[in-house]
Amino acid sequence: MVQLSSFKSWLKAARLRTLPLALSSIILGGALAAFEFQARWDILALALVTALFLQILSNFANDYGDSEKGTDNQHRVGPKRTVQSGEISPAQMRKAMVVMALLALASGLTLVFVGTKGIAIWKTLLFIVLGLGCIAAAVKYTVGEKAYGYRGLGDLFVFIFFGLTGVVGTYFLSTQQVFWGAWLLGSSVGLFSVGVLNLNNMRDIVNDRNSGKLTIPVRLGFNRAKLYHIGLIGGGLLFALIHTVAYFQCCWMLLPFLSVFLFVRDLKEIVLIKDPAMLDPYLKKLSLSTFVFVLLYSAGLYLSMI
Repeated sequence: MVQLSSFKSWLKAARLRTLPLALSSIILGGALAAFEFQARWDILALALVTALFLQILSNFANDYGDSEKGTDNQHRVGPKRTVQSGEISPAQMRKAMVVMALLALASGLTLVFVGTKGIAIWKTLLFIVLGLGCIAAAVKYTVGEKAYGYRGLGDLFVFIFFGLTGVVGTYFLSTQQVFWGAWLLGSSVGLFSVGVLNLNNMRDIVNDRNSGKLTIPVRLGFNRAKLYHIGLIGGGLLFALIHTVAYFQCCWMLLPFLSVFLFVRDLKEIVLIKDPAMLDPYLKKLSLSTFVFVLLYSAGLYLSMI
């Protein structure tokens, strides 16, 4: 059993503000399946639960890994981390990571077996391997000697797991079909998710550079990281627009673009910021903007069916 330091400390470690973003790709994949009249509510529920466990596992691992490497220190900007502050001991966090990994494994295996019932066994095995990869990726971002987050590979993994895997995987497990539209929307949400990570890394650029954490902003520099951020948000909107044009049925499918002003408003403010610490509020804003975009896109797909 994981000894509880305090309920509030564990809630802080779980970083509830990150959860809507983790669920966004799953919701969109489920909505796309419903758009094809192949909604599977059991698949959607299992996928949401699995994504929730994986995100909390990732947050716990990030808290633990950065503390162990000394990246979380008195110079860090943003919310105080629980292991670094002593609210939760490293041993407690390791146990919590094991618990969350087992929960993610249990729900993920259930999801795979329910979603691949009646199809070729190699597809089931492929999804099992993918699921194990998700668990490994959640942990290895900051944990271990070869943590990929310290080598500037976090953006790639976020794009794959928060975008493509969530949308395409949920769609396939619901329909047992491959649909190129899912890849477009997966790319859209994936780029928005990378945008959140980029803001996080831009905020922490000074401390990360001093700690040897070679994120994309550390490699590019603060000003070029802003241009990279504009490209991420613009690319996310472009992929969504391509999907809308390619599969347009009625004006309801334009509904998600009502949220464009949220992205543009924040971008205009971000490019003017000179102090990296001032970027912290924009992580939550972009996460919520992405969630609103996904809800509007899902609603537009549903209304276009009526």
